[in-house]
Amino acid sequence: MKKRTKVIKWSQFCILLAVLMFIQISSPEALATNEPKLLLNGQDITLKAEPVIQNNRTLVPIRFIAEQLGARVDWNGEDWTVKIEKENTSVLLRIDSHLVVYENAEKIYDLCDVPPKVINDRTYVPLRLVGNALGIEVEWDADSNTIYMDANKKVDIEPFFDVNISSINSGQAITGKTELQIDLPSGEIKNASEIKYLLLDPNTAKGTVIARGKQLTDKYLWVPSLQESGERVLVAAIYDNNGHFLAGDSISVNVEVIPEVSLIGLVQDQVLTGTVSIGTDSNFVSSYVKYEITNLDNNKVTVTSESDPYGPYNWTPNMYDNGNYAFKVIAYDSDNQAYESQVISAKVDVPRKLALSGVSNGATINKPITLSSSINFYVNQTEYVLRDPSTGKEEILAQIPYGSYKWFPGPEYSGTKELFVRVKDTRGVIHESDRVSVNLAGTPRLLLEGVGPKQVITGSVKLKATSNVALEKVNYIFINVATGAKKVIASNQAPQAEYTLTPAQGHEGNWMIQAEGIYNSGKKVLSEAVPVRVYLGKIYSKAPVIEKDQFLGLASKLARESWEKTGMSAAIQVAQAINETGWGQSVPVDKYSGKMSNNLFGIKGNGSAGSVIIKTWEVYNGVTFHVDAEFRAYNNVKESWIDYNRLLLDKERYEPFREVMHNSTLGAWAIRRAGYATDPQYPIKLMRLIKQYNLHELDEISI
Repeated sequence: MKKRTKVIKWSQFCILLAVLMFIQISSPEALATNEPKLLLNGQDITLKAEPVIQNNRTLVPIRFIAEQLGARVDWNGEDWTVKIEKENTSVLLRIDSHLVVYENAEKIYDLCDVPPKVINDRTYVPLRLVGNALGIEVEWDADSNTIYMDANKKVDIEPFFDVNISSINSGQAITGKTELQIDLPSGEIKNASEIKYLLLDPNTAKGTVIARGKQLTDKYLWVPSLQESGERVLVAAIYDNNGHFLAGDSISVNVEVIPEVSLIGLVQDQVLTGTVSIGTDSNFVSSYVKYEITNLDNNKVTVTSESDPYGPYNWTPNMYDNGNYAFKVIAYDSDNQAYESQVISAKVDVPRKLALSGVSNGATINKPITLSSSINFYVNQTEYVLRDPSTGKEEILAQIPYGSYKWFPGPEYSGTKELFVRVKDTRGVIHESDRVSVNLAGTPRLLLEGVGPKQVITGSVKLKATSNVALEKVNYIFINVATGAKKVIASNQAPQAEYTLTPAQGHEGNWMIQAEGIYNSGKKVLSEAVPVRVYLGKIYSKAPVIEKDQFLGLASKLARESWEKTGMSAAIQVAQAINETGWGQSVPVDKYSGKMSNNLFGIKGNGSAGSVIIKTWEVYNGVTFHVDAEFRAYNNVKESWIDYNRLLLDKERYEPFREVMHNSTLGAWAIRRAGYATDPQYPIKLMRLIKQYNLHELDEISI
């Protein structure tokens, strides 16, 4: 499309008209007496045209003027469009849309400053659009407050805005990743806050945001979707802080992506001696990828689960994997169509590695540890060995074919010692790891298992004592936190057996639980005293915040409001809310009072309505247990939604998400990569919800 040059008399006209409008709206009386006179080819049509003034703009009925000039005007009530045809030229207008389509020898897309409106069942447009649509001259005479429209003076289409999409030509074929950029020949635009690049269907003038940012003239990367192919309208739209359209440009493009996928991070015939980080580069938006790794020596094929198309995938071969391999990546679009990369061959030549894990150098061991061998070759015998560095004496702690060993050093072990692992490979060759220096306490120890610090006991729990000495019996004791008084709740228990503690009336409150072990004919060893709370009242569980069949409507409304203000994909917001709350049926409430949190996104801390107490998980002495935690409470779900938005928009770690948050697919992977969820399938779950319930429609935009 050829860029159009502004006509100077139009600039003068706009300035004078704005001044006049200011005077008019300042005085209702003046508005009645100072309406501009409208002349068409010298004929006064003011009364018939009935011009109106809105937002300092004079609007006139397009049908009346067009038909006066011999044009045909067709109204389509289904899609609210007006088509004006005269000779070989047509103009398509959409009610409440800034997008205008001019068609003669070619289609020209433009953006008008004031969209066509229906007023008293008539379609009104700004005067300037009349000149463009009908190719006639429109001039303003300030002295007589008269607008002259002269059909005998032909003019070219004049863009409303001095904004040019500079990185792409009109009609250009888009075959893959494309840079987007604009020029502002007249300089910065007042009050401009954000630029959005839109890709619209020319038949509906609706589409999606494909890029956005705060720096108007920066370059932005567009990765096209395979589902948006064919003729499209590319719009660069500039908005103020309140989301009001200020200026822009639009051109026609043809999206003709031939899918291309490349495996990156690996070159042909590379020799791999350890972990390799590979990735994907595609010229379209991939929903997920799978990596296919084939051992060419035995034809064994390994295919990964759905993986992040925009993050690294780390593959760590072992020594027994040595050999020749072929690698490729398979990318899937939103319709689950697969596209394969080229195949890259590589050789795996990993050296032998053996190390002791489960303990760090210089550690003091005073509780059970699990020793294991970090190894990348096959073995048929494993020995965990304790060595005295001062004497060189070795003691085999365990000899097993392969696996880990749990060791709780007794009081007979004290001072500085060394640990290492010794293995025998399948050929009978012995290998030893490096030695790890440790400090052994050399004292009797007793651990209480089954409860953890600050646990709230609401029912039966199983207690067990573990010691590094041979116990004869175990006693379990309640200690009153306030008085320090002790109460034996179970005595003479078998050392290896579990004891089931079932709290009864009188046990409620705050306690310390301690185990007492008896060994060596009367000697005692005590565990740590673990603080707990016994509660036997009613426990409230998660509850619905709304009827299930109403949740989608509620979430969609809140997400769409957020999308309009922030640009964050409404589809991904709704999918997260569904996933987090089970369609609004599992929302946290205070476990003791039943107070509803209205917390749709499981955010911890204090909210606008304080907090609620719910149970969460922790680990103590290798055992998982429940503790109380505070989660934010809100007066209503809208406050929860706003707080969730604030978390994603303000936290530094979510910056990568914010860069792509307009796109639900890119955003789903970015939010997981930023640490919002640990579930590797979290993005896949969100995308499935979006597709199943057509949530992508919530991200539809028009101009």
